[in-house]
Amino acid sequence: MRTLYFDCFAGASGDMILGAMVAAGVESQALLGQLSLLDVPGYTIEFQTVDRSGISATYARVQTLDEQTHRHLGHVLKIIYDSQLSVEVKDRAAKVFSRLAEAEARVHNVPVERVQFHEVGALDAIIDVVGAAICFNLAGIERFVCSPLHVGSGFVDIAHGRFPVPPPAVAQLLKGAPVYATDIKGELVTPTGAAIIATVCSEYGPLPQMELSGTGYGAGTRQYEKFPNVLRVLIGETEVQAANEERLWMIETNVDDMSPQIFGHVMERTLEMGALDCYFTPIQMKKDRPGVLLSVLCRPEDKESLTEMLFWETTTLGVRSYEVQRRALEREIVRVETEYGPIDVKVARLNGHHVNEMPEYEQCRAAALRAKVPLRAVESAARLAFGLQIASSRRDSS
Repeated sequence: MRTLYFDCFAGASGDMILGAMVAAGVESQALLGQLSLLDVPGYTIEFQTVDRSGISATYARVQTLDEQTHRHLGHVLKIIYDSQLSVEVKDRAAKVFSRLAEAEARVHNVPVERVQFHEVGALDAIIDVVGAAICFNLAGIERFVCSPLHVGSGFVDIAHGRFPVPPPAVAQLLKGAPVYATDIKGELVTPTGAAIIATVCSEYGPLPQMELSGTGYGAGTRQYEKFPNVLRVLIGETEVQAANEERLWMIETNVDDMSPQIFGHVMERTLEMGALDCYFTPIQMKKDRPGVLLSVLCRPEDKESLTEMLFWETTTLGVRSYEVQRRALEREIVRVETEYGPIDVKVARLNGHHVNEMPEYEQCRAAALRAKVPLRAVESAARLAFGLQIASSRRDSS
């Protein structure tokens, strides 16, 4: 799978993304040719090779006429969809601007259609966003992954006043993404850069294993002493991910000094907080003490909150975590009628073919108690009813 990794150790902006993609192998003339299909006058792009603290990088210099226009989302979308660009490029660029509008609307508490784009509604931002969408298309990118984003520090002057870094819209756009700050002053992640990355990326973390085919450095405008203000992109092939395959996190800790009652409480808390699984494994620890390996499987967005909960609720002094890959069968709930009443059956399929079924335990248990029969009798009745239903549907389709 053709994969692009954003290495945002110095943040990201629209022109940094354009420069990095050209440096990584996207033909600048092909990009310019596609941008001409946007059919808007008043801009030029020049790709310059510059030095950023010893690193050779590409600076995408977008110059436009001085504009006083503050566009609404509808105006921007009309420009995009009136163009001769491909549907894929149009849709991706539109999603970026829609995400920007939603962030601004939430920050300023106004309807999306009333949001006035200031910095990000100008022509250069339109060129950055559409240009990035074109680059991704030309490079054939199928998967996007991003590192934690270095947002900078200090204050920035924007249309609404002077705000701390990251400014409100950027903070809203990066909700759910890992961010950090250092003593480097300035706004390192711009609204345009944040919107592009937040729109295309569903994965954040370390560089995935890939067969690397290209790298590129896109230069930022500012220059710092001994700090390369560049965005690095890495492009390569990663393993094809099945449609029902996902990347999750496993959180683990070894405990040998905690009451068994607390373990039950911790399991309940993890599941309430969105963990996909929680289980305990008996282990032998140092000084010949019996212990418990506490394991929690979760989605990336729940990893931090579950880790904090383990520190609060258990006696552990440290946890470890690692990324895992899970492939789950397709599932659906089918209701069947039995002599004990209606029962839901969880059906698992592989590539559309039925491979397993499981009657819902709580419903079977309640039905068994009502009828005063063994639990297994209700489960058997549910499985039989499901089998008859499958056989009937096959006869009807033949």
